[in-house]
Amino acid sequence: MDKIQQVQESALQAIQDANDLETLNQVRLQYLSKKGSIQALMSEMKTLPKEEKPEFGSKVNVCKQLVTEAIDAKQQELEEGALFANLENEKIDITLPATQVKLGTVHPLMIIQQEIEHLFIGMGYTIAEGPEVEEDYYNFELANIPKDHPARDMQDTFYIDPNTLLRTHTTAMQMRELEKAKGQAPIKLICPGKVYRRDDDDATHSHQFMQSEGLVVAENITLADLKGTLEHMANAMFGSGRTIRFRPSYFPFTEPSVEVDVSCPFCNGKGCNVCKGSGWIEILGAGMVHPHVLEMNGFDPEKYSGFAFGVGLERVAMLKYGIDDIRNFYINDQRFLKNFDRFD
Repeated sequence: MDKIQQVQESALQAIQDANDLETLNQVRLQYLSKKGSIQALMSEMKTLPKEEKPEFGSKVNVCKQLVTEAIDAKQQELEEGALFANLENEKIDITLPATQVKLGTVHPLMIIQQEIEHLFIGMGYTIAEGPEVEEDYYNFELANIPKDHPARDMQDTFYIDPNTLLRTHTTAMQMRELEKAKGQAPIKLICPGKVYRRDDDDATHSHQFMQSEGLVVAENITLADLKGTLEHMANAMFGSGRTIRFRPSYFPFTEPSVEVDVSCPFCNGKGCNVCKGSGWIEILGAGMVHPHVLEMNGFDPEKYSGFAFGVGLERVAMLKYGIDDIRNFYINDQRFLKNFDRFD
């Protein structure tokens, strides 16, 4: 019995003195393993008289239980101490200034493009896409601009070879979609994207710019449908109360063709420096799809008619946001782009 007491006291003292988990584990092995001190006590039972074995076994089991509970309690204490020590060493001073993470903004041209896309998707249009490196056939021929047509002088082109070029307008996408339709209407689509023309860059001109063109082909489409559509777009883009007017113009793709003006949103048509005192701002070109274009793309011009329009996104953005130099869109100046946080 004295030996049991000695083993118990020795174990409890060793547990108390353990300062880390590794030392505590050594104590566990020393006293509770199959070759440990407490198991050695159990092996001595065979040398005891029969009447003493029950009491001896009971005492050994009590000793084992006490040592086990003491080790478990000590292990929890050491683990909590290690955790608190790590937290203390790894704590973050939340009063220190944080690292500033600079986030990008949506580009103003993309804001305009998305507004136009959402507007026309809501009107039942689809969005068409096409290659920026285009074939002469789609860019000019199907748009009623043959090789000897004087309209080619209006848009000097970046040619890659005699039959391949950087598209000069997104009308090329319209031609591809008309060809896909194989003479079947109705068609309602818009074609946003980059276009390229040989031009000297200045405050109002760029060799690269963005367009969004629209096309509708169906039965009984009239100029009134075009005007109603564009008036709805003008009110959505420049604020309610806008009116539009048509002025005769010329485009090979449309006949009749018109230039479209919107009443100035800055002076409400009274005249200001933005509209140069006229009360009107030119925003886009449009017209009824030329019957020859319909015929070349497999549509019966006696049955179907349509309208088309094209708007320059830079033009809209400059008017809407008061930007006076088109080059600002392409120089990647963060000070300029940061102004459009509020439009995200």
